[in-house]
Amino acid sequence: MPPLTKTRAFHSPAAHGFVRVAAATPVVHTADPAANADEHIALIGQAGAQGVDLIVFPELSLSGYAIDDLLMQGALLDEVERQIARVAEAADAARLIAVAGAPLRNGDALYNCAVVLGSGGVLGVAPKTYLPNYREYYEKRWFAPAASRSEDAIVLGGETVDFAPGLIFEAANRPGFVFAIEICEDFWAPQPPSTAGAMAGALILCNLSASNIVVGKADDRETLCASQSMRCQAAYLYSAAGPGESTTDLAWDGQASIHELGRRLAQTDRFPAKSEMAIADIDVGRLRLERLRTPTFNDAA
Repeated sequence: MPPLTKTRAFHSPAAHGFVRVAAATPVVHTADPAANADEHIALIGQAGAQGVDLIVFPELSLSGYAIDDLLMQGALLDEVERQIARVAEAADAARLIAVAGAPLRNGDALYNCAVVLGSGGVLGVAPKTYLPNYREYYEKRWFAPAASRSEDAIVLGGETVDFAPGLIFEAANRPGFVFAIEICEDFWAPQPPSTAGAMAGALILCNLSASNIVVGKADDRETLCASQSMRCQAAYLYSAAGPGESTTDLAWDGQASIHELGRRLAQTDRFPAKSEMAIADIDVGRLRLERLRTPTFNDAA
């Protein structure tokens, strides 16, 4: 009998109910969307070479978070939209889905958004639900909350796509590859949008964050990621802004982690000097079975 041949399909995690995900913390170039896109593209290339299906970047990753009133500059916002197209092309070439952070205009308002990129274009845009405006945060100075939008569509690159919180993204050819998005402060609210996303069927919950670091906050993030992944019977991807973010009055540690059912699968080093990426395989088959076996979850859904 001839020796068995190892086929790529059989040995792929996808063949056994896994989705390979990455939480990335690129080096930030303040108010320089083209340079930030370069960092995204480099990480997307690395992720694609490692078989990643979904990569999540931090909040406002294409512009930088702590750039204050530069967020209202037309030239910067125009450049962000141009660079979204570049990152979308890179995601298509790497055969993965990328979720990047961007300030985007819709109507006469500016929104803090997660942009889902794949198949060479934008698949949808989720604006931030809860805007922090306390202590060191001033987001209502620049952004409108998701609830204030007057349209459920946005035009990017000449294409009209869905524009709303709570969007659910599902791969047509990958059972269980279903994800939802929330952005930073959404995670700290008493009723995070990711809870509704999980009850609507999302098995992978993504958080684009620019959370600054203070004493003890890393432990708080770890607790929230673990508990939300356990309570929602899901995986939770978290990516916070890292090296290069403006240090005018805050510090940034680039914490990124991946949890599944309360257990941390991967994390990056904090306070890195370069771009970092945590990668893990999510057992979406297991997650689906856990929900199937838990009447409480389905009663809530």
